[in-house]
Amino acid sequence: MKQHSVLLSTLMFFLGSLALLGCSQGRQTIVTAGKSETASDLAPTEAKLNQLGTLEIRANGEDFVRRGFVSKDGWRISFDHVYVNLVDITAYQTHPPFDPEAGGDIKAIAEVSLPKTLTVDLAAGDENAAPILIGQAVAPPGRYNALSWKMLPADEGPAAGYVLTMMGAAEKAGQVIDFTINVDQPYTYTCGDFVGDQRKGILEAGGEADLEITFHFDHIFGDGDASAEDAINTGALGFEPLTALADRGRLQVDLGMLKESLSVVHYINLEAALMGLAHVGEGHCEESEVSP
Repeated sequence: MKQHSVLLSTLMFFLGSLALLGCSQGRQTIVTAGKSETASDLAPTEAKLNQLGTLEIRANGEDFVRRGFVSKDGWRISFDHVYVNLVDITAYQTHPPFDPEAGGDIKAIAEVSLPKTLTVDLAAGDENAAPILIGQAVAPPGRYNALSWKMLPADEGPAAGYVLTMMGAAEKAGQVIDFTINVDQPYTYTCGDFVGDQRKGILEAGGEADLEITFHFDHIFGDGDASAEDAINTGALGFEPLTALADRGRLQVDLGMLKESLSVVHYINLEAALMGLAHVGEGHCEESEVSP
């Protein structure tokens, strides 16, 4: 009876832990060595309870979004909201390591997915705010060295119909322009290892680890603190080309309007910046547009 009671307690603890982790995210899927199983199907043994850990996925718009910055052409940009809609987020343990520069398919030996669609406001919080927690999943231990996701138009909420909505104000020489810039082009990103001051994604048995989706908005607007010849500025749109589309201090545009109104060179720069918007820290991604 005592052995039966211990096993029952272990089972209830395991199922309760999965419920807590999965209640806001739906069903997490774990794939190990080619075998797929939902987390609730894993055998509730003490050994497996001790082997599993918790993997967190976070989104970060960096200080450029939370604190504001000066564009390459001298406009001080501040954001009220930056909504991005994230879909099908999957973390992988890969062997060999996935190289986004070389492309090709991910060779996964384990993967964990967050199937829930989520619209995140990257501008939430002050400059000291931590990257935003998107979700967490029960995961087998190991090194998660690849991450993929899609940006698809949101079905509802403040960014309904768009993958990205930027709202804020830009100021230069006493002129202020309130802007809303909407992007409806879907994208998919497949990224390798996180690159930064600290390595991410190394999950120990029974422990916690995190991965980060990082957005570099200076790729769109440039960086006034960098030289004009810096690569971050030579390929950026900046803000000045958008001012011609403003009406009485307000700018409200979508990608279709920008394609019609911007010069060919400026629109090509914008397209490239949006394609290369997402990273994992400073780590690169393989990106592509998705047919609407």
